[in-house]
Amino acid sequence: QVQLVESGGGLVQAGGSLRLSCAASGRTFSSYGVGWFRQAPGKEREFVGEVTATTSNTAYAESVKGRFTISRDNAKNTVYLQMNILKPEDTAVYYCAARPNARWLYWGQGTQVTVSS
Repeated sequence: QVQLVESGGGLVQAGGSLRLSCAASGRTFSSYGVGWFRQAPGKEREFVGEVTATTSNTAYAESVKGRFTISRDNAKNTVYLQMNILKPEDTAVYYCAARPNARWLYWGQGTQVTVSS
């Protein structure tokens, strides 16, 4: 069982930056891939990016590529989402999720990010 808690959300002006954290419980967290997703009002949840378990390779949605960076610190059981050059369209609830295999099995409760124009 893995429990995930996101933090770091808030209100920021367009062009600004935020860093979200996803803190996990569980001794095997380092063996899980971790992803970030977001859901804006009235829209479906969408994939933002992910970091793999063993190699820490990353992948990003086209809409955030070059602006967002995901990293993980397994010693702290934490994954980060550094968001730069934020745009109003980045406004959403951001969720982290973890998977031991192909399926996203564990989800956090989400943290609100609001970007003002």
